[in-house]
Amino acid sequence: MKRSFFAAIVALTLAVLACASPLSGSTPASPPNVETVVAATFDALTAPAPTEAGVTPPPSTVGLLPHSMYFIGNDGAGLAQVYRLEKDGKTITQLTFEPAAAESYDVSPIDGSVVYVSDNKLYTVNADGSNRSMIFDGGQVDVNNPFINQVRSPVWSPNGQTIAFGHKGLNFYSIVGGQSNLVLKDEIDDAGNGFFVPREMIFPDKYSPDGSKLIVTLGYYEGASSAVYYVNGGALIRLTGGEGSAICCGETEWTPDGSAFYSANPTFGMFSAGLWRVDAATGEVTALLRGDFDTDPIHFADEPFLAPDGQLYFFHYTMPGGTEPLSRVSLLLTRAGPDGATGQTVLRPETFERMNEALWAPDASFVIVANADVPEIYQGGRLELYYTDGQKSMIPLVPFGMELKWGP
Repeated sequence: MKRSFFAAIVALTLAVLACASPLSGSTPASPPNVETVVAATFDALTAPAPTEAGVTPPPSTVGLLPHSMYFIGNDGAGLAQVYRLEKDGKTITQLTFEPAAAESYDVSPIDGSVVYVSDNKLYTVNADGSNRSMIFDGGQVDVNNPFINQVRSPVWSPNGQTIAFGHKGLNFYSIVGGQSNLVLKDEIDDAGNGFFVPREMIFPDKYSPDGSKLIVTLGYYEGASSAVYYVNGGALIRLTGGEGSAICCGETEWTPDGSAFYSANPTFGMFSAGLWRVDAATGEVTALLRGDFDTDPIHFADEPFLAPDGQLYFFHYTMPGGTEPLSRVSLLLTRAGPDGATGQTVLRPETFERMNEALWAPDASFVIVANADVPEIYQGGRLELYYTDGQKSMIPLVPFGMELKWGP
């Protein structure tokens, strides 16, 4: 997952890149496309997940989840499609049926409608999968320079009225008006001989809870960063400080009041491991936990979430200084104060060495983790629910899923 940003956009797609930040000096194997990650058919996808040896889930999972959960999985033809896991934690509904892979997507927080990218077009469907509608056509992708006109990373605004997405820059599509508007353009350099180089590309990641701000990714020839775009007024606040930090590509999480966001990185090499907090008004980066060649101990962190109880929940691990760069570490489910250090408490005995992503319950009472079956897979995995109360057993949900999102 941690590799050259430019290599990722040339070799794969920027939708995949948004899940793959460029961190490693010793690059691990590139993740396969989602079509080849699992060979399971839709029947296998919907089959009951096996019970972990020695762990018995609760006898009933009615109302297990506070909201329905959306994810990307493979259909019977091995193509990526969008699915929904209902609140019972068992019932799965397929929402897209595209002849080409359904790539990056998002969910309306108002009515559960889905916006997604397929065949370089932007589509919407209702929460029940009906009323499929193409709302934007990005045109044919240049296979040699796919980043030039690729449609990517749709993000629905909290009020459900706007969809931000990437295409030659940052765009906003109005649900009411049915029109899109390009507000910030990508900067692409012509290197000659039909080869183009991205000087700076921009595409959306996450709206703030009130919808007034938007975290965006800035992609470069090598590497990437984040910035904060103010929807009203159009100001772009770039990050300052935090040298060596890895803050980009969707690996961020807003605080409930939208005044700041957290980012974390569970590996180090070209960039540092650690945990950071970013002030949304100034872009100032504060390193809370740090892990690199010069720190002792080395801190690894991932998936931070500032919960309503004022505590920071995240995955964390430390090891002595002088350690060589690692692409996988055995993370522990941890709770601490908002600074990531005060009152650090390990919540469960399990270690998470192959975790590729996580989705927190809104109240942090549990977290859903995508655990890869083998170390070489850096996208998605078995979806398993872990309570932050370590006395409760893990509950298996789905054999494979990725890009996990809550519905309304």
